[in-house]
Amino acid sequence: MGTDFVFDLNGFDRDLDETLKKGRIAFRGKYKEELNALSGLSKDEIDSISPGITDLQTYDELIALVKAASRVNLEQSELKKRIINMGEIAVTIAGKIPSLAKILI
Repeated sequence: MGTDFVFDLNGFDRDLDETLKKGRIAFRGKYKEELNALSGLSKDEIDSISPGITDLQTYDELIALVKAASRVNLEQSELKKRIINMGEIAVTIAGKIPSLAKILI
């Protein structure tokens, strides 16, 4: 017999609350303008880089990175390094945001 999966709704709620709290802090942090600009990119703008799932995944990961950086006031040089380490698609997406493009120079 297989093991039944038991969904922990309370754990889910705790995780969600923590994620939302971190998001609120990030949108008030050092890179709030960059987050707003990234969030405003359309699917068409992202697909223009390289259509498919990869660019959307990278976009999501880039937003997660910038949120975390904003929340902890990460230095620009460290943010630049981490964006570059994410690869060409992340650099291209970040380059669509003028203030992030400046960091990447």
